Amino acid sequence: MTTERELIEVRGVKLMMRDLGAGPRILYLHGFDGAQAASALTGRLAQEFRVLIPDHAGMGETDTPPWLETIHDMAYFYLDLLDTLDLDDLHLVGFDLGGWIALEIAIRSTERLRSLTLIGSAGIHVNGVPKGDLFMRSPDVVLRSLFADPAKADAILSRKPTREEEDTLIKNRFTIARVGWHPPLTDPHLAKWLHRIQLPVHIIWGDTDRLFPLDYAREFERSISGSRVTVLPQCGHAAHIEKPEALASAISTFVKEH
Repeated sequence: MTTERELIEVRGVKLMMRDLGAGPRILYLHGFDGAQAASALTGRLAQEFRVLIPDHAGMGETDTPPWLETIHDMAYFYLDLLDTLDLDDLHLVGFDLGGWIALEIAIRSTERLRSLTLIGSAGIHVNGVPKGDLFMRSPDVVLRSLFADPAKADAILSRKPTREEEDTLIKNRFTIARVGWHPPLTDPHLAKWLHRIQLPVHIIWGDTDRLFPLDYAREFERSISGSRVTVLPQCGHAAHIEKPEALASAISTFVKEH
């Protein structure tokens, strides 16, 4: 399987896009940990689908535009990207930050979308159900909180990142804070517009997610008409690393239905 990497210019911003596989198109919006962290998942999906994997504005190898201030800017930028590339019939899949962006896209326009899959998505606050703290804890504590199996975190922490990887982590963290610092990982105006999402919606969650507990999945299900939830057993927040085969299977089954 070959991977094509292409810099695409949208509104003067150079965006890095990876293009894997062939078949019905999935647009995968990565999470806080960047696109490369999902390589096991996206590689598995590319055995059945064409998977488009952009680096978000201000993250990875994509430029940081001066106008990037809020999660809404991220969503409108992706709508511009879809117009620029004239992409239709997309199955939109988003993990945590990427799920939040996907929701912000879908409440604005579903014209180019066929389905939506949310994996441990950020974006809302459920009263009485606190989220994990992404910003005020040390990175190693945050990482350990993302897995049901401590060995998964140990394996990642045992590997020293390269200088390039460290630079990317700093860039990514700055952008995440820029769009999600206050209120933390939440758009206070998102929940009241979720009824606008008139698409098949699949909500996938780890049963021991400590960043966004399972009650968040149930709240999304309640708020989005016709949506359904799949719970991955013995799985924390980082399902794309901890259970990539099970996650890919759940995504694939849903996408093929629609």
